[in-house]
Amino acid sequence: MDKSNFKEDTRYTVTWRDPATGRLRPANLYVFRTYEKFMIARETSGAGLLRKIPYEDVVRIVREIPVDKAQRYMVPAAVLEEKLWRDRSAMERYSTSPALGK
Repeated sequence: MDKSNFKEDTRYTVTWRDPATGRLRPANLYVFRTYEKFMIARETSGAGLLRKIPYEDVVRIVREIPVDKAQRYMVPAAVLEEKLWRDRSAMERYSTSPALGK
């Protein structure tokens, strides 16, 4: 996989290689930003962490769902900057959509 397979502000169901175990597993992701070698996505099916996911870790895209503007998760742009993610792979950050009333 590469950057052209993913779009920002889109939900994906994917099969990816878990970096901790090396095993393939399913994941639901909300992609915030795409960069040349990785994307910043929220793992919506798990702990809700923001993760730095290299494109080569994604084996297959099962489903792609564009998100309406009112349903998009809001995270400060500074948190999504590429330089902030050079030395980290995950970040705990709570975010929600204004349309959800939270």
